[in-house]
Amino acid sequence: MKPILFHVGGLGIPTHDFFLVLGVLVALALFAVETHRRGLAHNQALWWVAAGALLGGALFARLSVSWRYLAREPDPSLAGLWLYGGKSVLGGLAGAYFGALVAKRLVGHRGSTGDLFAPAVVLGIAVGRVGCFLTEQVGTPTSLPWGISVSPEVAARLPNCSQQCAAGVPMHPSFLYEIAFLLALFGLLWWLRPRVRVEGELFKIFLLSYGVFRFFVEFVRGNERFAFGLSGSQVLLLLTLPILFAYFGRQLARHAYRHRGARPIAEVTT
Repeated sequence: MKPILFHVGGLGIPTHDFFLVLGVLVALALFAVETHRRGLAHNQALWWVAAGALLGGALFARLSVSWRYLAREPDPSLAGLWLYGGKSVLGGLAGAYFGALVAKRLVGHRGSTGDLFAPAVVLGIAVGRVGCFLTEQVGTPTSLPWGISVSPEVAARLPNCSQQCAAGVPMHPSFLYEIAFLLALFGLLWWLRPRVRVEGELFKIFLLSYGVFRFFVEFVRGNERFAFGLSGSQVLLLLTLPILFAYFGRQLARHAYRHRGARPIAEVTT
């Protein structure tokens, strides 16, 4: 049974779903602000790209963790998968990326759109994580003074809490760590918007920053271990983060090469 935040008439609004939808609305509003700032408010193709990103993100967020639902349910169904299969932010980000690529191909948009999305996505995730904090396992046990404990009733309904935490035991507020990091990252990206000159690089800064943070915060999240003492998210990040590190390594090398006053390689070879 999903925790209910409030009722509208006789309809209960689930806490997690409310903050998820609120996060999406916040992201769309900020996306509109950014398109207006760049003089692209009337470019309808961008909104089709945003729609593709939303659809792809919603599908992949569910499908990327569907194996958990299929493994635990003796009689799985599509409705059960959608309602109780869980969601993954990393899966959602991957789906949003591919959904945007497909939409761009369909509408014939050739320019990069990642920088338009980056600050909006960060703030949207931060809002959505409030729902995670209120409805999911807080984190692993800790002796730090800011640890958070839950009542036996809350512990009974939190996923995995019966195995990895106990009522009254202080736990890392891992989602609060993530919210604080995302708000700081949002401020950085907002400041960098007019200063990043390479198209698409703002989005890559977001992906690298969030990926590195997410890898380390997973140690105090209390998620199931997938392999070698690492969660599934950490294994995925170990496979994908080196690509981003290699990209920024090449960018730094090029910057250092140009700073020394050497001619670009293209000029040397022509």
